[in-house]
Amino acid sequence: MVSSHAAEELEDDELDILDLESIVLTSEIIERQTDHRTGEAKYVIRGITLANAAGCVVAKFDSVGRAVIITVYLE
Repeated sequence: MVSSHAAEELEDDELDILDLESIVLTSEIIERQTDHRTGEAKYVIRGITLANAAGCVVAKFDSVGRAVIITVYLE
């Protein structure tokens, strides 16, 4: 699932859903964080877009185990 914030960030960085998919599929987890408001674990993962640009995704798992993309950005 892609949050509305992540969808806006994709558009702002002129990326599309295929770039997001590429980042995730070529990624490695670079940091584990804890959300200060909810206490949930979230993960920063770094990968490569279709144009070979470095990009990061911040993601978490929801209460039923589905991945939720919180945001995405280019490095």
